[in-house]
Amino acid sequence: MPQRANRFWTILLTTVLVDVTSKRFAVSELSPPYVPHNIIDDVLRFTLAYNPEGAMSFSLGPSSRWWFVFLSLGTLFVLGYMYRQTPREDRFQIASIALICGGAVGNLLDRLRWARGVVDFIDIGVGTHRFWTFNFADLAVTLGTAMLTWILCVRAAKEERRTPALAPSQAFDEPN
Repeated sequence: MPQRANRFWTILLTTVLVDVTSKRFAVSELSPPYVPHNIIDDVLRFTLAYNPEGAMSFSLGPSSRWWFVFLSLGTLFVLGYMYRQTPREDRFQIASIALICGGAVGNLLDRLRWARGVVDFIDIGVGTHRFWTFNFADLAVTLGTAMLTWILCVRAAKEERRTPALAPSQAFDEPN
């Protein structure tokens, strides 16, 4: 297997495995739902929650589950195209795409498996000031997206510096 594919599939499958395993643990050990279990004082808690909506409980109406299934599949298709266009030596872009894909697959499996929604359980905050409950798939998507955004912004800035700006007289094609 080429090194690019090896790196991609290793990261993707590890992400899915960690996500599925941690969600299985959460469902079996943290029941009933919505009862917090302190891990590090009140800052980090594990609280089993089911999210039938999208990230941060974003809803697309009564058919949210299926809209997010189709959105996930579309995203995976686009990321697959990006992966195919990524040069073999661009390890960070390959890793970022693999993280996003792994997280998308992890949450997609939950959406397909049951109508209750995606299993979330990582609960961070202080007292009543809490962040949205999330899971390892969400963490992978966020990290991968931040990496990919950084990579593409840096690349665009380099291209912009390499391309000379048009002279003011060349900016518009005006008739003489």
